[in-house]
Amino acid sequence: MNKKEKEAILAKFKEWFQGSLIESHRKNTEKLKNINEFNINPFLLYYLANYLEGNSNPESLAKALVYPRALGTSITTSFGTQMQTFITIVLGAYGSTTKGIDIEFVDQVDKRKKYCQLKSGPNAINKDDIKTINDHFLAVKNLARTNNLKINLSDLVFCLTYGEDSEKNSFIKELEKEYTVYMGKDFWHRFTGDKNFYRDLILAAGEIAKEVNMKHIVDDVIKDLSITIEDRFKNISS
Repeated sequence: MNKKEKEAILAKFKEWFQGSLIESHRKNTEKLKNINEFNINPFLLYYLANYLEGNSNPESLAKALVYPRALGTSITTSFGTQMQTFITIVLGAYGSTTKGIDIEFVDQVDKRKKYCQLKSGPNAINKDDIKTINDHFLAVKNLARTNNLKINLSDLVFCLTYGEDSEKNSFIKELEKEYTVYMGKDFWHRFTGDKNFYRDLILAAGEIAKEVNMKHIVDDVIKDLSITIEDRFKNISS
């Protein structure tokens, strides 16, 4: 990858980040005006509001509901799903037709085709995923045997778009006993051939982030939700 190609990809990433990821985040945040978007735990709601704001008035209750969703669950889920779409469509990886395989790409280090299961980051895998991932890779190995395809064990890779080696949890380490894991910098190096691509991608996201200010939207959501909360919980004293 030459400098011009790299700059073009980073420009596309910025465009995707701003036009797709941020826009989706905004829409998902605005949905939170509707109290039915939440599974409210009445035992914890008032506690969390007091923990956060020192009181349990309707606005504080709304903040206790909105902040975790707007700043955590909503954007984390969107990022994982949309990053895979970005990699497949914009960066030219092939969305796999093989069941259980997310993308296929040519490793720019060893030049071999990789069959990849892709997750966003180190916390995107749990105990139940281990068997699912193993089963999917086993199916690929069986398919290769049936069709006389030359697929090495090292060609079946589990990839994470971000993360550091120190963040590998026990589930990732379990996978590494049999399969190759590419995480963060290593994945993007393999995918693009550029050792610094991961760093530059993070910097590109930071540049776009400086242009974003959604405080007024979050404030409006909290205000509208607090009105509903006040009506629904009016018989419970603050």
